[in-house]
Amino acid sequence: MLPYRDSKLTKAALGIFFLIIVGYAYFEARGFLYGPRISVPETVQEVHDPFILIKGTAQHISELRMNGKAIPVTESGDFEEPYLLTEGLNRIILDAKDKYGREQYQIMQVVYVAPLGGVPTATTTPALSTTTPATASSTKPAPQE
Repeated sequence: MLPYRDSKLTKAALGIFFLIIVGYAYFEARGFLYGPRISVPETVQEVHDPFILIKGTAQHISELRMNGKAIPVTESGDFEEPYLLTEGLNRIILDAKDKYGREQYQIMQVVYVAPLGGVPTATTTPALSTTTPATASSTKPAPQE
């Protein structure tokens, strides 16, 4: 015979202990259970500036690519990557891969509408003046013949 009885307190303590173990196992297995996730705006966006900054978060990843190019991700999963748009519809594909080889991709669609006057070119932009302002000086004028 055992020196103690099976009490309700012992059963409750063991039940809580196993619930904690199961909860911890679930917490550690989330990456395996859910795979990689990418969070970016999913709606079609219309912009008037050809240079944009793609921002978002990625979770449970080992690698993130934007249109085939690897982009850096912080430890918290945030990323920012500049992108130069072409006129019209631009499809930006974000592809995430986790350490188990599973992949997920997210497609962003951005419409670039050029300004009404068009994109300024080198011939339409005013040239910067490199002259210095006139100041009083003690130099003699060149003799005239």
